[in-house]
Amino acid sequence: MLNMLYPRIYVNSILDIPVDELKKLRIKAFILDLDNTITEWNSNEITQEITSWFELIKQEGFQACILSNNNEQRVLKVAESLNIPYVYRAQKPRRGGYYKAMSIMQVSPRETAVIGDQIFTDVLGGNRAGLLTILVVPIARKEFVGTKFSRSLEYLVLRRLKKHIKDGKIPRI
Repeated sequence: MLNMLYPRIYVNSILDIPVDELKKLRIKAFILDLDNTITEWNSNEITQEITSWFELIKQEGFQACILSNNNEQRVLKVAESLNIPYVYRAQKPRRGGYYKAMSIMQVSPRETAVIGDQIFTDVLGGNRAGLLTILVVPIARKEFVGTKFSRSLEYLVLRRLKKHIKDGKIPRI
């Protein structure tokens, strides 16, 4: 059960994702969390580095879709600025939103990686859906109050995760 909480890859930022390695694994699409993965929590501002990363992955032939538990208005603004599709009110970690995002991009679980900053939503949901999971360090400390509660539980999982990284069982890039 604990393995469902572990990502396949753990990075500091989406900018550190090993795109070339994922291409070799035949990954074709990314499902991305919004808050503290692409933008700071509750912000529509996207840094130039993040915008450039999205341009790079598109040039490399990857597709991308935002998967968020937020309402449509919040997700739409960022998705439009990045020119990518989105799924809102996804109810992560339930699998339905992940399947919907894959359907939109017309890819299979084997061809899809999920990227997010939360273990109990992004990683757990992605693992449940059979996707390659990538955990990123949150962009900022400011978060929804419910997320702050789950972060205290994540701390325990992260301690164990870091031990697995040290032992070489999970890549830390």
